[in-house]
Amino acid sequence: MGLLHHCSPVPTARFLIPHRIIMPLRYSSPRLLTVRSSLPFPSQKAKYHRELEAAVHVVERACRLCVDVKRSLLSGDGRILEKNDQTPVTVADFGVQALISLELGKLFPSIPLVAEEDSAFLCSNNLADLVVDAVTGKAKFGDKQLTHDDVLDAIDRGGKDAFTFGANPATYWVLDPIDGTRGFLKGCEALYVVGLALIVEGEIVLGVMGCPNWQEDLSSTEVQEDENKPSGPGIIMVSHVGCGTWIKRFYNILDISPNMPDCWNRSFVDQCCLVHEARFCIPESQTWESLPLSDVKASADGISIADKEILLLPTCCGSLCKYLMVASGRASVFFLQARSEKTIKVWDHAVGVICVHEAGGKVTDWNGSQLDIEVDQVERRVIFPSGGILVSNGNLHDRILEMISSRLSFS
Repeated sequence: MGLLHHCSPVPTARFLIPHRIIMPLRYSSPRLLTVRSSLPFPSQKAKYHRELEAAVHVVERACRLCVDVKRSLLSGDGRILEKNDQTPVTVADFGVQALISLELGKLFPSIPLVAEEDSAFLCSNNLADLVVDAVTGKAKFGDKQLTHDDVLDAIDRGGKDAFTFGANPATYWVLDPIDGTRGFLKGCEALYVVGLALIVEGEIVLGVMGCPNWQEDLSSTEVQEDENKPSGPGIIMVSHVGCGTWIKRFYNILDISPNMPDCWNRSFVDQCCLVHEARFCIPESQTWESLPLSDVKASADGISIADKEILLLPTCCGSLCKYLMVASGRASVFFLQARSEKTIKVWDHAVGVICVHEAGGKVTDWNGSQLDIEVDQVERRVIFPSGGILVSNGNLHDRILEMISSRLSFS
């Protein structure tokens, strides 16, 4: 019998990660709280309410931009590029960064932006026109017509040469314009995320993730509040320190316009307590055999992991997609092993960390230490987690850390 020996709503995968979206977990918390408003909590409770409200609005528009650009790509009118690191990039990637930079720069001009892209690659491929076209109509730039310079300056506002922080504590935005660009290009079933976080003096205080093609039920339980509610794809997840993690649907992402106010649902991690019953996510570029749980004896559970079927969830491209899976209760654990040849970027994790924490989960390096978001004191662009990153529902965290330690001590 494989490691997963209970009845599951999705098939197990033996060291494979098929490309499709899964059904909700059955281990989820029975708690369900629904709120209808522009944000799920009052301004008095959230210190950064204004910043979060702005972040939600701009991420929603950015997701709409992604959908519009993807439609043009699918119809053959777009261009797909390859960056030097072999990550596929689309006009949407640059367009999202330009759009969000323009909006945040207007509302919060004193707060720097740390983001993935810069305009050098865009300029070298003569793509500014396509990005301007994608951003026009999404950004609120007054009566002024957006120019190439406006778009390029907005992109470079988040680039690596835009701001030098130094050792002093700082407040800044962290943006991944599209996490999972491979998923963006693969089709509607591969997830991708627009991720935005605000860091204040070393603490991640809020986060917003937009996933335009998430299609499953939002609730962490089997209960659905309104059976007549449209099931259009796309969700937005928000977190604020001390206020929890919440999710609502994108009703308008495919031009669905229900006559009802925004409906926020409280999101929780799953309640799985046994390693052999957990659902795992790993990076698409890594295999189960390469990770330190592939042949560890889970003696506390009486289960041998070696030569067993490990339940790996269907792949969702990008790290933030996997944080979203854990924070929403779809997955129990996300593993990432640090590798000397690959730098771990802060935008691939910052917003995911607060969403998982506020949903009741835990994020550490493989030694059990919190991630040091500001270890890169000059640019705040990279992090150096010891061994790798472990994201879990909290219940499994210490046990898995023990198993990692045990495996590495004999390697």
